[in-house]
Amino acid sequence: MATNLEQIKTEELARQEKIRATFKICMGSGCLSSKSDALAEKLTAIFAARGISNDCEVKPVGCRGLCAVGPLVRYTDKDVLYSEVKEADLESIADDISRTPCGGKIVNTNSNFFKKQQKVVLDNAGSINPLRIEEYIAFGGYFALRKVLAEMSPGDVIETISRSGLRGRGGAGFPTGTKWKLLAEASGDEKYVICNGDEGDPGAFMDRSIMEADPHKIIEGMAIAGYATGSKKGYIYVRAEYPLAVKRLEIAIEQATKLGFLGKNIFDANFSFEIKLRLGAGAFVCGEETALIASIEGKRGNPSPRPPFPTQSGLFGKPTMINNVETLGNITRIIRDGAEWFASIGTEKSKGTKVFALTGHVANTGLVEVPMGMTLREIIFDIGGGVANGKKFKAVQTGGPSGGVIPEEHLDTPISYESLAALGSIMGSGGMLVMDEDDCMVDVAKFYLQFCVDESCGQCSPCRIGGYQMLKILEKIIKGRGEIGDLDKLEKIARAMKTASLCGLGQTAANPVLSTLKYFRQEYISYIEGGVKYARQMKRG
Repeated sequence: MATNLEQIKTEELARQEKIRATFKICMGSGCLSSKSDALAEKLTAIFAARGISNDCEVKPVGCRGLCAVGPLVRYTDKDVLYSEVKEADLESIADDISRTPCGGKIVNTNSNFFKKQQKVVLDNAGSINPLRIEEYIAFGGYFALRKVLAEMSPGDVIETISRSGLRGRGGAGFPTGTKWKLLAEASGDEKYVICNGDEGDPGAFMDRSIMEADPHKIIEGMAIAGYATGSKKGYIYVRAEYPLAVKRLEIAIEQATKLGFLGKNIFDANFSFEIKLRLGAGAFVCGEETALIASIEGKRGNPSPRPPFPTQSGLFGKPTMINNVETLGNITRIIRDGAEWFASIGTEKSKGTKVFALTGHVANTGLVEVPMGMTLREIIFDIGGGVANGKKFKAVQTGGPSGGVIPEEHLDTPISYESLAALGSIMGSGGMLVMDEDDCMVDVAKFYLQFCVDESCGQCSPCRIGGYQMLKILEKIIKGRGEIGDLDKLEKIARAMKTASLCGLGQTAANPVLSTLKYFRQEYISYIEGGVKYARQMKRG
């Protein structure tokens, strides 16, 4: 018999109504590194000592985004957010139940950091306890899955996703509805849906935070994808370096299975779906679809030539579809609120919102979700609070090792797949690194290229040899021994890599070099003309 969602929702909301005061403590990886779990234990003990444990709840939640000032504790009943909380603050914070809040440092919840964001994927993050499926249901969880099984055909679901304009959030921006349709139309009695949680970009933590804060949203999105495409089995591929995300996904899968949202005849419909976790060993190249598939199969994670594409022949030779964590995180809201609602957000060709990990020399480092079409300036200076420590803005890097740097003159560019590509960068999975006047662009290019060289599988010559040769030229320039002709060599090798490399890693590895040459060429020339003396000065600086 199908689980009664309304009953669970009603009971959970009634439980919450009885609680006089709720303190939500961030238990994302960032705040946990600052011992937020110890804060939760201490605050719970304080309530017990005061004899008010039954009236006051200490709730573990996922990342609220403002990582710069964690650990964060939110007193929801008076909408107060305390930042940089220490154990010494907790007695005072506990006193705030009966009076005007005054304990600890208080963040303005109406500030631009929160006000200018639009939460779709992260709508539950920082609000629900990711370890309790009842809270997810109370916030509308699994109603979308029930809706598609009771009211929609697989074709209806795919048509809805297509009309929404959702594009893959893993970087390439391929239309999600088209990908689902390709799998649905593929022949075969066995098909697979894979969630790509192999987030390997330096400084990126979007997918990790989503999996930690709202794991059931990923599970529900995968189940809907399975129904729409005729798949009965899914895999979530996660980096082993994300132990907290893995643990919460394991718990969520167990809870969903127990309540009948995974397994056989879900909601008494003729649809069965199960999900298994697979851990990656930290190879960046396994974020590429065919390399990821090989890794799940127990093989070395090397990319394969395409065609055939995964939707034709993927995991174990069967038709397979791979969606990024954030992509799947949009599915439930599209089903519940409608394709037109989602399509009303964003730009003509880039619909919806985008989650970014805003890092580097910016005041408000953290996790942000903004509508497509918001400018880089708004994200960095309004939401991010501008460049830290009174320094001047120099550039922003988007798209991680596969992306490019964007200078100040283009800060008013609206965020979209097309606009960033026109500037020589990419959307990528959502890394956004802010750099100030002290950052050396040649060194930035070398850092990202070194990463790609280290992470290359070495299978194809353009990437294996080209990346190594470019790195050696950059090292030569940074040591003050470069020649002006080296810049032409860099561009020539980069073009060859983009054209001839087997997979996206090699095809985009040169982007940081090309974009820094385009916008900051004079810095390369300064190394070349200044020679060893200039190089030594830069190293000391």
